[in-house]
Amino acid sequence: MIIVTGGAGFIGSAFVWRLNQEGIEDIVIVDRLGSKNKWKNLVNRRFADFIHKDDFLQLVCADRIPFKVAAVIHMGACSATTERDADYLLQNNYIYTCRLAEWAVNNNVRFIYASSAATYGDGTRGFSDDHETIPGLQPINMYGYSKQMFDLWMLQRSWEKKIAGIKFFNVFGPNEYHKEDMTSVIFKAFHQIQETGKVRLFQSYKPEYPDGGQLRDFVYVKNCVNVMWWLLQHPEANGIFNLGTGHARTWNDLIRAVFAAMGRKDNIEYIAMPEGLRNQYQYFTEAKMDKLTKAGCPTAFLSMEDSVRDYVVNYLQNTDPHLGK
Repeated sequence: MIIVTGGAGFIGSAFVWRLNQEGIEDIVIVDRLGSKNKWKNLVNRRFADFIHKDDFLQLVCADRIPFKVAAVIHMGACSATTERDADYLLQNNYIYTCRLAEWAVNNNVRFIYASSAATYGDGTRGFSDDHETIPGLQPINMYGYSKQMFDLWMLQRSWEKKIAGIKFFNVFGPNEYHKEDMTSVIFKAFHQIQETGKVRLFQSYKPEYPDGGQLRDFVYVKNCVNVMWWLLQHPEANGIFNLGTGHARTWNDLIRAVFAAMGRKDNIEYIAMPEGLRNQYQYFTEAKMDKLTKAGCPTAFLSMEDSVRDYVVNYLQNTDPHLGK
């Protein structure tokens, strides 16, 4: 059995879709559905069972999971960079992951977990996933720090030789719809274009970057789950790995790709950035992908333009935009 925590969430449900593509249905989804529309991500999926995240943690701590586990894909976490409840983030993102990792290592179960590029903070310390550089990182929000804490806890135990962590960069794609304010700019731009015919982007406050020229490493969720599938198939590949494209692109590039996918003419308006955001805004992110490539993982991803077109044409413009069968 393969356990996918956060299996009803964005990346988790996309990975279940990838497993289904391989004919795998012996999957247990672990999540909390709440009152949002996250449940819709599961409608087209095939899996054996669903366990609430709190009940699952009790089973783990008591070492009473009632079935044989081949792997744990731990995508479950609060991913809101704006979350201010530090105690909640510590319990949900850090302690939960510690207990689950302990169980997996003690039971020789393959463990793959989600770290985050938010651990890199403002980017001034670079974007290297070399284990020696990780202790020096300084996240700028509590979400990033909760992920950094587990990375450090894992490295202190030398478990980088036993488990695999993934620092996701700017992921976008189908099944992100329940994330509300945390949805990708592509999702938001698509609806802005439909409603107003234009997209608003923040002005730049650094002379070396023109308006809309700020750079991000945008990576399609389908590329991400292909890497996750490779890691599942290669238990010898362990440690913390960046997962982006390795090529930063501008916000202007991204939005023009959305307009092109919709068959519309570009219409971008640049607006003032809130003052509270200006001092902590990242002008550049780019994943260093050498480590994952050297491990043997294929990293020839779809281009940003092709990824955006697939997302817009095959999902956002459909009546049911979720990943299908």
